[in-house]
Amino acid sequence: MEKFSIICPCCEATLTIDAKTGALLAHEEKKKVLGSFEDLKGELSKQKDLREQIFAQEMSSMKDRERLLEEKFKEAMKRADEVKDEPYRNPLDFD
Repeated sequence: MEKFSIICPCCEATLTIDAKTGALLAHEEKKKVLGSFEDLKGELSKQKDLREQIFAQEMSSMKDRERLLEEKFKEAMKRADEVKDEPYRNPLDFD
């Protein structure tokens, strides 16, 4: 019986397949390399720093967002005062 051994490109598992029938004979998962606790701790601290950085960036954008919305509101109020005499025309009524 002729067999083929193929390595999966996604999970890097070894698949043994029968040449005649195409049936899967064996599946061996790739052995995972376990890291030390120090490596895991370092990875967790990197993730924590990244989360804190993203949070700080979002907080600063929210502060700036409030100022921008206030400026847009004031500008809209000025335009509304300028065109006070014109009646409101719904853009959907132009059809």
